[in-house]
Amino acid sequence: MSSHLIARIAWVVPALLLALSIHQVSTAVNLARTLDNGEQAIAEVTRYDRSDRKDVTHVELDLRVRLSDGTLFERTRLALPYSIGHRVEADSLAVTVLPGSSQEVVITVIGRTQVSIAWSNAAMSFVIFLMAFAGVFSWNRWLRKNS
Repeated sequence: MSSHLIARIAWVVPALLLALSIHQVSTAVNLARTLDNGEQAIAEVTRYDRSDRKDVTHVELDLRVRLSDGTLFERTRLALPYSIGHRVEADSLAVTVLPGSSQEVVITVIGRTQVSIAWSNAAMSFVIFLMAFAGVFSWNRWLRKNS
């Protein structure tokens, strides 16, 4: 495979990083929208799984939420950042629900922290996107000049 072909294919890296940045911005906005516009409710924690192994750390839970109109929401396998998972070890949790949104259920006590984490992830991936873009752009330009 020639260097020119590899340099062209390398454009995939900054494209994926930009897509990740956009996704994290969307996540932050949707989490904040649910927190600001959603209905307050109490969720029953039907399963809480936390792994403290050095090689695999995660927090995952299942929730059952009954809204004021009687609607029942069940969400399974909700993954949470390990660093804040200890804040949701309970039999029931206050949640904010916005049916139909991409983030329908947000645990209220950690919601703003999750918004901050998503914004932070967006910023970090955007900075890395800029670095990757500069690198791939420079490499492609160098190859054009020296071929």
